[in-house]
Amino acid sequence: MPTFTTHDGVALAYRILGEGRGRPLVCLTGEPGEPREPGRPGRSGGKGEHDGKGETDTRGLRGGPEGPEEFEGLAAHRTLVVLPARTTDGRLLPAGVVEALRDHLGLERIDLLGHLAGGDLAVRYAAAHPHRVRSLVLVTPGPAPEPDPAHAPEPDPAHAPERARRAFGGSTAPVLVLERAPGAALVRAVVAFLDPAVRTVTVDGVGLAYRVAGPGDGRPLVLVHGRGESSTTWGPVMEDLAADHRVYAVDLRGHGLSDRPGGYGFDVFRDELGGFLKALGLTGATVVAHSMGAGAACLLAQREPALVGRLVLEEPPAFVPLDPPRPPARRPEGRLAFDWRIVPATDAQLNAPDPAWRAGLPAITAPTLVLAGGPSSHIPQEQPAGLAEAIPDARLVTVEAGHLVHEARPAAFLAAVREFGTG
Repeated sequence: MPTFTTHDGVALAYRILGEGRGRPLVCLTGEPGEPREPGRPGRSGGKGEHDGKGETDTRGLRGGPEGPEEFEGLAAHRTLVVLPARTTDGRLLPAGVVEALRDHLGLERIDLLGHLAGGDLAVRYAAAHPHRVRSLVLVTPGPAPEPDPAHAPEPDPAHAPERARRAFGGSTAPVLVLERAPGAALVRAVVAFLDPAVRTVTVDGVGLAYRVAGPGDGRPLVLVHGRGESSTTWGPVMEDLAADHRVYAVDLRGHGLSDRPGGYGFDVFRDELGGFLKALGLTGATVVAHSMGAGAACLLAQREPALVGRLVLEEPPAFVPLDPPRPPARRPEGRLAFDWRIVPATDAQLNAPDPAWRAGLPAITAPTLVLAGGPSSHIPQEQPAGLAEAIPDARLVTVEAGHLVHEARPAAFLAAVREFGTG
């Protein structure tokens, strides 16, 4: 494990978790450091107290366990620098230790996370060095229990929400205080908070994350991903369109950094997309949508035509009964980037769609471009062609790229969208 030396000469160890993406996130855990082996000094080459054998004594403070299970999810998004906030005998480290770690890492400012009891140290450091903190996340145990009248009340821990806000109130850095939640929900909240491109909005009680790019006065354009994807799928497409549009890329429920409340289906995503447009004042925006998202956008454009200014449907479902129907899907092993319950819910609707969805296509008034991926797509190409025929004045363009046109051939995708026009 790597080590650093505190300003008073003590060598401490820490752990690095993650894939090296983005700025490091310094995580202070409530676990104590694990004791060094008896008679074994630390191996730091830094300045410190020596045991007479020329090696640095860590005073029993070495890197602790890798940290809470939530860190596994966080490490997929950020590099984590994990430091136990307590000594082996349970004492909290002084704030100067965090300052020494920051200096050791060569960072002008740090993103700091205090986990449970580690929040005490995080708050003390942020109060002492507010100019060194870019952002602060505190994960608290949850609401304090009702006090027992027979005993003196316990003093507020430093990471208690109100005390933390008071202690850190003089800083301009953003602060997020979270009650500990199931790991995946906590990870989504922290990642969304730390990413300056991500914002959140609540639609019908569901928290939706979305990314924004482009000039504030640019023409609004909304990107809607397909099943199992998220706002990050748009990559260079979003970057290009943001040159002259205000681009909003949403994570639909169950995907990306948005909530995973259950209750999925094309009709649910339709209503959610409509609520998203209304909540952000995007009535009349151009909507560019892929696959499942294209199905939701198509349903929205027929139910509430005034909400959609122009419509681009990339490899959309045609809402004709599948023959043969899709067999039950099996969940892959391991962690997924979306809620698996979406798959059986939407497969059932693709196998037997509501007949009104197909019958309502003539109600779409938005100028519409249907983008097909050609014979390498898993969607039979007569389906997008038939969809374009059923929508008044819709245009069909085929880009030989398969189902993921915007990822496989972004330049051709953008050329087709820009030639069609975005309002």
